[in-house]
Amino acid sequence: MDLETLVGEWLTVPDAAERLGVPLSRVRQMVADREVIATRIGERKVTAIPAKFVDENGPRPELRGTFTVLADGGMDDAEIIEWLFTPDPTLPVEGAPIDALRAGHKTEVRRRAQELAF
Repeated sequence: MDLETLVGEWLTVPDAAERLGVPLSRVRQMVADREVIATRIGERKVTAIPAKFVDENGPRPELRGTFTVLADGGMDDAEIIEWLFTPDPTLPVEGAPIDALRAGHKTEVRRRAQELAF
């Protein structure tokens, strides 16, 4: 399954800015600061952020450290997104690591992410 299909809902930078009620420059800064990560998708290769990376308050705070652990383990942004969205039946909640993070299982997801680094 390709990454675009695996993630499902994506937000372009303008879409994310509109959803969060912030300027485009703020969304670009979120990406630069790795509060969220983005990749290029679609035929036009537009920069997009998985919609599950944000909620009504902005970037999900539990993601930043998880991004760091996975990047330190050698993953690039597309690989990080793929890992977070790949279903894992051994998680404490049904779904993928992103769903477990959103359900409050940050410690378990980060433990698994750290295991990948070794």
